[in-house]
Amino acid sequence: MENAAYATLTRQSGLKAELQTLANNIANASTVGFQREGVLFAEYVTALEDPNTSLSMARAEGRFTDTSFGGHRNTGGRFDFAISGEGYFQIQAEDGPRLTRAGAFAPDANGDLATPVGHLLLDAGGTPVPIPPGAESVTLSGDGTLSIDGFPVTQLGLFLPTDPNSLQRAGDTSFRTEGGIEAIENGQILQGFLEDSNVDPISEITRLIEVQRAYEKGGNFLGKEDERIRSVIRTLGSA
Repeated sequence: MENAAYATLTRQSGLKAELQTLANNIANASTVGFQREGVLFAEYVTALEDPNTSLSMARAEGRFTDTSFGGHRNTGGRFDFAISGEGYFQIQAEDGPRLTRAGAFAPDANGDLATPVGHLLLDAGGTPVPIPPGAESVTLSGDGTLSIDGFPVTQLGLFLPTDPNSLQRAGDTSFRTEGGIEAIENGQILQGFLEDSNVDPISEITRLIEVQRAYEKGGNFLGKEDERIRSVIRTLGSA
């Protein structure tokens, strides 16, 4: 296979990864707290037999998370919390703590606030947030102080990874980090609001069409290149 085909194959692999990422972004355009994901392309240059020539190939080397604000939506729910500014809630998953901007919580069977999939919300000290049975009033102040029937019981914390590049997507709306996390001082939390997804469906669909067309062109090129090589082999074989 010639160099042009090798270069096209690496490009096709990257385009396929971007197609999958764009499709996931579009699917989560209405998901609370979702932060869109992108694919990073890098140029890979390798030397050829001729010392004066080289081959350049585009490779999908990594992914990034768009942390831009998605907008607040007023729900009025007493267990719906939205972050104003930077930071993440800390939740407890089966494989350890995670960070999330999705603030739709509800008491679980044990009375602890949890996400819809059962991950416990953790307070500033890293412990679950209990809601006593029969609580009539649940209020959250801007600094994260949670009060039950007028009595402060705990304070929700907001956190950031010490290394922003260590964030790894662990689900559509949650992240794990290989490094540590640090608490944010003076963070602001709103009660009765949720943060919308920051996906712009029109932009994502437009890019999806562009990438799909590029992928199809690459596939057509590989098909023609394969037929050309087969034709050469047939010609040489009949000579």
